[in-house]
Amino acid sequence: MSPRHPYFDNGGKPVALAHRGFSLEGLENSMKAFQAAVDLGYRYLETDAHGTSDGVAVALHDETLDRTTDATGAVSERDWSTVRSARIGGVEPVPKLEDVLGTWPDVRVNIDVKEVSGIEPVAAAIERTRAHDRVCLGSFSADRRRATLKLLSRPVATPAAEREAIAWWIGTWFGAKADASLGDVDALQIPWRNGPFPFIGRRHVKAAHAAGREVHIWTVNRRDHMEHLLDIGVDGLVSDRADILKDVLIARGQWA
Repeated sequence: MSPRHPYFDNGGKPVALAHRGFSLEGLENSMKAFQAAVDLGYRYLETDAHGTSDGVAVALHDETLDRTTDATGAVSERDWSTVRSARIGGVEPVPKLEDVLGTWPDVRVNIDVKEVSGIEPVAAAIERTRAHDRVCLGSFSADRRRATLKLLSRPVATPAAEREAIAWWIGTWFGAKADASLGDVDALQIPWRNGPFPFIGRRHVKAAHAAGREVHIWTVNRRDHMEHLLDIGVDGLVSDRADILKDVLIARGQWA
């Protein structure tokens, strides 16, 4: 299957995505965590994005600063000067998305637009860094994804939103044509489990591939789960344990 977008061109090897960078110290989505993943040899990073009240896109998962930083409040209600003073884990600054895209010009970045406030700032960061060929831009909301894509001067890769992925997943059990429900998205990014039950099986991967779409699974942190998913042919894994995933792929001869 040839890649639908340059983002997916990984020499025929599975895409290994470092989930919010790589940190065993609780420094997710910090430049230190992203650098740690790059230092391990990762070519793909995953991050989330919000917009500040004055229109700066920041790499942060939560809509508030409360859980991961020493500050409080909604990102969308704080200006950049306030957000930049917050410290992830009490030590690392919250990075601009533009810095994540610009610091490592050969690294590809999977971006999840978390809130409406992030739509224009995320698009602006991609435009300023000219990172279109290196970005996969998605959102749990198809409306947010589409609104961001409309602001871009060139296409980026894009995965299905939550409802689109669920509709496709249900359809695979009833023999529905996968490409009919997926529209113009390039990939499916699906959670590995709902409690003890796997969401993804070989039939789902085959259906996606038949429709010309990649399948990326999140968030996979156990070695045996990684091995199983690679065995059934998934195209990418998102993991907090970038170290374990790298070891698995090296052992299988699949590390890019």
